[in-house]
Amino acid sequence: MTSHRFKVSEQAGNGLRIEVYEVATMQRLIQTRGGAPELLEHYHATGKRQVRFVLEGAGILLEPGAFLYSHGTITSAVKQHEKGNMFARALRSAGTGESAFATSFDGRGEVWTELTSQHFVIAEMEPGEDFLLDDRAFFGCQNTVNLSTHLHTGIAGALSGNGLAQPKLSGRGLFVIESPVPAEEIEVIELRGEELIVDGDLLLMYSASLQVQLRPLVKGLRNALRSGEGLVYVLRGTGQVFFTPTHKRPSVASV
Repeated sequence: MTSHRFKVSEQAGNGLRIEVYEVATMQRLIQTRGGAPELLEHYHATGKRQVRFVLEGAGILLEPGAFLYSHGTITSAVKQHEKGNMFARALRSAGTGESAFATSFDGRGEVWTELTSQHFVIAEMEPGEDFLLDDRAFFGCQNTVNLSTHLHTGIAGALSGNGLAQPKLSGRGLFVIESPVPAEEIEVIELRGEELIVDGDLLLMYSASLQVQLRPLVKGLRNALRSGEGLVYVLRGTGQVFFTPTHKRPSVASV
């Protein structure tokens, strides 16, 4: 049995191409039909995926620990994407689940990442389209995209997103995030002044312009217990919300 990679998605722009691959194993079998032997190939999905970055003069930032190998004329370095002293950076990165550093790659060639069971979503940032991400969702981006930490300042904000701090993307260029579900299962809702209420475990990313609050679905402790629902996320304003309605993290009782 040998391993094979199949490209499932790609996007290119400004000297960079990003490709996502599914990994499968192939089994060759010899079967006799009508007296003549026939070679059959069966492919079996492994549930593993990886990303290939093709650099044509562009640069990328990759989350620490994701690198597998590179080929070509490529230089690498560690880049600090958080300002401030080491203690302040550590506090901010701990709040988001992201590292205060990333590995940068520049030049011409290709960079492959480690295998993972997570799915990948490739997208492109436009100027003014800042997004807040779910904790640990960031995977990689073009070096023209800025990864920073958004600190919620209000009481509603402190209880929103995934805590006091969330990863924030701004700038322009391609980026990749990890998702628990395939890209086709991600739902996008465009808010134009109305309200969206959603289970926070399902949020993948949303526009930084939106106001977000964490609260019970129904008012009153007794009603909350009767409804069987916990806290929900309320998003208001103008912007986009990306969430995963087909994904549900297992509860403690089901483990």
